Amino acid sequence: MGVLSTSPSNMDTCIEACFQCLRACEECLTACLQEPDVQTRVKCIQTLNDCAEICNQSVQYMSRNSAFSPQLCGLCATICEQCAEECEQLKDTHCQECAKICRQCAEECRKMAG
Repeated sequence: MGVLSTSPSNMDTCIEACFQCLRACEECLTACLQEPDVQTRVKCIQTLNDCAEICNQSVQYMSRNSAFSPQLCGLCATICEQCAEECEQLKDTHCQECAKICRQCAEECRKMAG
């Protein structure tokens, strides 16, 4: 259920998944920047940033019930999948957990995209 009664409740699960993914990506990005092999993580860090940004934007679009939400959620699913693939290549716990959350978000976004 949305914060206001006018919020679209059919999007709640996807909005929550995007919020969780946004947070996971930001936390993972911060952790990756502190790893000793940070130079080998550049592509992953860039993808984490892209994923966090598209999740945030998807939440905004869904919250205002934008007609473009399905298309944006489709793109979000694609980026979340790519982020999961990047994170899975690294063996850190934070990367592995982030990958799982990204895949869950991608699944919810695909449902929204129709």
